[in-house]
Amino acid sequence: METVQLDLLLDAQVVERVRAGETGLYEAIMRRYNQRLYRIARSIVGDAGEAEDVVQDAYVRAYINLGQFAGTAQFSTWLTRIAIHEALARVRQRKRMSDGAGSMDSEKFDRIENLESSMPDPEEQASEKESAAILEAAVDALPARLRAVFMMREIQEMSTAETAECLGLTEETVKIRLFRARKLLRSALHQRTGAESSHAFRFLGDRCDRIVQHVMARINSI
Repeated sequence: METVQLDLLLDAQVVERVRAGETGLYEAIMRRYNQRLYRIARSIVGDAGEAEDVVQDAYVRAYINLGQFAGTAQFSTWLTRIAIHEALARVRQRKRMSDGAGSMDSEKFDRIENLESSMPDPEEQASEKESAAILEAAVDALPARLRAVFMMREIQEMSTAETAECLGLTEETVKIRLFRARKLLRSALHQRTGAESSHAFRFLGDRCDRIVQHVMARINSI
C-alpha cells in the first residue's frame, strides 16, 4: 500500500476511492481511527475485548453504509457516532439479559442511557505504564456519562464541538461533564497524570493489526 501517499489523503478522498472499488484502501481509514474508536467504545462498554468487537462491527457497518455518508459532517465524526451507537446497543442488550437474570447494576446503565521520536529507557517505560494503568483504573470508575466525555476530550483530545456532536449533547453539557470528571479524578491522580493522558488506553501494534485483518476479511466477504 502507498503508505506515504495515503497519509496525505483526506478522509473524504480515501472514502471516495473505496466507494469507487478500491476496497483495500479501507485499511487506511481503520489505522487512522482504531485507537480513537477503541478508546470511546471502551469507555462505554467497560471491557477491552468487547470494545474490540464494537470497533469491528462499527467499521463493517460504516463500510456497508458509505453511500449514506453525505459529507455534511467530518467523516471522523460520522464514524465515531456509528461506534457509539454500536457500543450503546451492546450495553442495552447486556442490560436486557441481566435484567432477565435479576443481576444488573441498574444505576450504572441508567447513567449510560443518558449519553444521547525517541524511545524512553526501561525505567521511564515502567513509570509511564504504571501511570497509564492508574489513570485507566480511575477513568473506569467514573460514572458512564462522565467517562465517555473525559475519554473523548482528555484521552483522545477531541474538540468540545466534535465531542458534543458525536454524543448528541450541547457544548455546554460537554464542558460541565468534563469539569465534573476532572473534579472526581483530581484528588487521586489528575495533577500527576494529566500530561500523560495520551498514553492510556493505547491501541497499537498487534491489536491494531488484528482489527484491520478481521474487518478486511468481513468486508471482502460482503
